[in-house]
Amino acid sequence: MANPLRGEVVRLYKTLLYLGREYPQGADYFRSRLKAAFLRHKDEKDPEKIKQLIARGEFVVKELEALYFLRKYRAMKRRYYSDDNH
Repeated sequence: MANPLRGEVVRLYKTLLYLGREYPQGADYFRSRLKAAFLRHKDEKDPEKIKQLIARGEFVVKELEALYFLRKYRAMKRRYYSDDNH
């Protein structure tokens, strides 16, 4: 892996690992999938390809954040609004 991008890749991995703690199918499931995804591309040398993979990972981060936000929103909605109001 290219040295300048190594820090970005490690940061992305740590961010995804942190977000995976609340994954609906469980943290262990998420961790194993995350590790497999990163190991699949561990020998990548092309900086452009690495940047594309980082961008894809950042997209996944945004999707996970949206998933968690939506889950919290739905829980709050259920808590404060009854079904007969809709």
